[in-house]
Formats: sequence, structure tokens, C-alpha cells
Amino acid sequence: MAVEHSPNWRSALLITTKRAIDIAVSAALLVLLSPLLLGLAILIKMTSRGPAIYRWQVVGREGRPFTSYKFRTMVVNADQLKCQLAQQNEMTEPVFKMTNDPRITPIGRPLRRYSLDELPQLWSVLVGDMSLVGPRPPMESEFVRFTDFQKLKLAVKPGITCLWQVGGRNRVSDFDQWVRLDLEYIRCWSLSLDLRILLRTAVEVVRGSGK
Repeated sequence: MAVEHSPNWRSALLITTKRAIDIAVSAALLVLLSPLLLGLAILIKMTSRGPAIYRWQVVGREGRPFTSYKFRTMVVNADQLKCQLAQQNEMTEPVFKMTNDPRITPIGRPLRRYSLDELPQLWSVLVGDMSLVGPRPPMESEFVRFTDFQKLKLAVKPGITCLWQVGGRNRVSDFDQWVRLDLEYIRCWSLSLDLRILLRTAVEVVRGSGK
């Protein structure tokens, strides 16, 4: 099964421009936000046991695994506790999503609400594993259970934000619907679409619509 790409994905100039924007924006934000990043890391270390940064084993374009990074918002044994909460999953398999997840630390809740936990992923954008905009990367443990249809979202480089983030983030409970939003992005991609998604993401972050 193949996924239909926008003709823009075949334009070397547009793809190069997208990458140049990724490098420029991620580098600038990492520098400008460095005091905030340091402060958040210290706050996480002071308020809960464990590292400030969570090493996130995910899968990128065409199934390539890589390590990305987030600020840790859960207790250190969160992965082990997930199986105990499986029956409370609010998203269809293979993704786990729970609004009032008891594994989240007190400081983790505001970090998630305002998407501050995502900021370390700017490094993944800078080094080329991710883009600012693109389908969200699945965890390796999720990817191994993907259907052929769900794997279509990996046709392009994953991103920090996507149509799901701004168009259904806390309302979509069917993972296949999430995948359809990703495929819509792939089919319709343009630099102007990326800009619209980034602007809408900024609005959602200010509203604190994350979970």
C-alpha cells in the first residue's frame, strides 16, 4: 500500500527550504530559550526523583528508529506501570492516552498543558531526525503493532507538531482517524500549510490545551 504525496514533496527546492527553516528556527529557539530549558530541568530534578530528560525511543521516516528527548513529566517507572492502566486507555490501539494519568508528576501537568515538555525535541529537529511540522513519531513499542495503513504516516519525516495537534488533539480517540489527519497533511503539504500549523500550534500552546 502506498501513500499519495503532494507534488511539493518532489520539489528539491521546497524540501531544502523546509529543512533550512527547521535548522534556523530550532537553532534560534534553543539559544533563546536556553534559560527556560535550564530552569525547567532544575525544577523537574527538584520536584521528583529521576532524570530531567526522558529519552524517547521512537520511529521516524520509513521505519528508521532514533532517540528523541522530552522533559520528563512522569514518574521514573511509568513504562512499567502502563500495563496496569491498559483498561483505561482513551485511544484505540496501539497508542495509549489517558487524560488523568496517575503517572504524571505535579510539575508534569503544567509542562504538558503548555507543551513545554516538547521543547527538547528542538534538538531532534536541529540534527535532522525530526521536522518542526510532520506526523508525530510513534514509540518503538507502538510501531511494532501498527497495521499497514498506520505505517503510511511514516512516509515523511516526523514532526513536533501536526494536524492532529491543532485539529483534534484532545478530541480524537480513534488512532486511525489520527492517521487520516497525518495522511491529509502528506497529501496537501506545502510551506504555507506548515506555517499555518505552526501558527495554530502557538495559539493552542498559549491556550494551554495540552493534556
